[in-house]
Parts: sequence; structure tokens; C-alpha cells
Amino acid sequence: QVQLVESGGSSVQPGGSLRLACAASGFTLSSAIMNWVRQAPGKGLEWVSSIYVGGSTFYADSVKGRFTISRDNAENTLYLQMNNVKPEDTAVYYCEKSSPSPQTRGQGTQVTVSS
Repeated sequence: QVQLVESGGSSVQPGGSLRLACAASGFTLSSAIMNWVRQAPGKGLEWVSSIYVGGSTFYADSVKGRFTISRDNAENTLYLQMNNVKPEDTAVYYCEKSSPSPQTRGQGTQVTVSS
């Protein structure tokens, strides 16, 4: 059974750092296209970052240079390192397996950026 469990969300001040983790089970993380997406209060889902099977990474313009996606193949865990966070980064963050099917999303972890 494919399962994704996010952790690491918390409240942080602007300019601070946070690392989100997504523990995967039921499949091999390194053989999948994995994404981080987020949903801010009252808004729709927004794509944040992706890592492809070969290791290529991609970022939304809004987080480029501040966030880093990575994976630990031995731990089968996906990470999102968030640096220099801004109030507009406040959202529920989800990790998502988009390929191969089935597409799966975790339950999310809350990140709040506020002074």
C-alpha cells in the first residue's frame, strides 16, 4: 500500500528555516517523480518543487533560491529544506507522488510564518 507521511511543520519567524520530511512506504522513492505542493488559507493547491527519477530538481519561481528538495534513498524519505521563509510561505505542505500511478498525496503538515 502506497503511503506518504509528512512531518516537520511548525511556526517559524520570517527569515527562519525549516525542514519538512515525507516518509514513503509501499514503493521506492527514487523510482518515482515526487513533488511538494502547498495550500495557503483560502487558496488552491500550488506546486512548489519536484524531483525526478534521475535527480533533476525544479522549483516554482516563488521559492527558487530559498527551498531545496532532496531525497534519502536509504531512508526512502523526501525532504524540503526551507530557508529565508516569508509570511507568504504559510500553508499546509503536502508531498505527492505523481508518477508512476497511482498518484498519491500525504495528509499534509502545517507551516506558519509569522513574527
